[in-house]
Amino acid sequence: MLPIDAAAHSSRWRRRHPVDKAVLGLGLTVLAISLPPWPGAALVLVTALAVLLGPAGVPGRRLWRAYRVPLGFCVTGALPLLVQVGGPDGFVSPAEDGPLRAGELLLRTSAASLGVLLFAFTTPMSDLLPRLARAGVPAPLVDVALVTYRMSFLLLDSVRRIRQAQAARLGHTTRAATWRSLGGLGATAFVRSFDRAARLQTGLAGRGYDGTLRVLVPEARVSVRFTAASVALLAALAALTVVLERPLS
Repeated sequence: MLPIDAAAHSSRWRRRHPVDKAVLGLGLTVLAISLPPWPGAALVLVTALAVLLGPAGVPGRRLWRAYRVPLGFCVTGALPLLVQVGGPDGFVSPAEDGPLRAGELLLRTSAASLGVLLFAFTTPMSDLLPRLARAGVPAPLVDVALVTYRMSFLLLDSVRRIRQAQAARLGHTTRAATWRSLGGLGATAFVRSFDRAARLQTGLAGRGYDGTLRVLVPEARVSVRFTAASVALLAALAALTVVLERPLS
């Protein structure tokens, strides 16, 4: 199980309905994209961090391990705004207002990523996907997502076991041995994935699979109080952004 999925299963908000957490997490993401980078996205970033580390109870170290990957993409996407190609100053030269634009983009994307992580750290996929069929998403599409979600964990577990076996047989002692082990890892994982898929299909056929996977979903109700508080928080952030931005304009 991935660390972020394990955190979602042990979250304080595990028993809350996904709609409650979607209103808050995805609402923060929408605000980060739509509000001005300063102070809107900065307020969203601080608020998302406070909710993640506070009421949601996400450990700081686990949050950083998950956040550093999208943060790396945010930084990579902002760096090209610092330079411009062509022009009177040469083939590559510093862009006018480049640091400002790069900072604004970094604020937007990093704050939006935290909003998505808030939803991911509190909502297991096993709770979300079955409810999508009730919400009107075609059942075959949900079934494919469920199977893919399950198979991804099996594939990661197979890769981990193969790497451990290769390391125990000194398969990573030299560069040449590492490349050979990497090729063997890819080939073995490819064969095992097809074998597991065939066994899964056989098992489903033996259980009378009719095109729909039926799974038990924990009972949960949409909390009007939690949803109203989330909407009030989002509205307060938008209003505070307008108030703080007005003197600067």
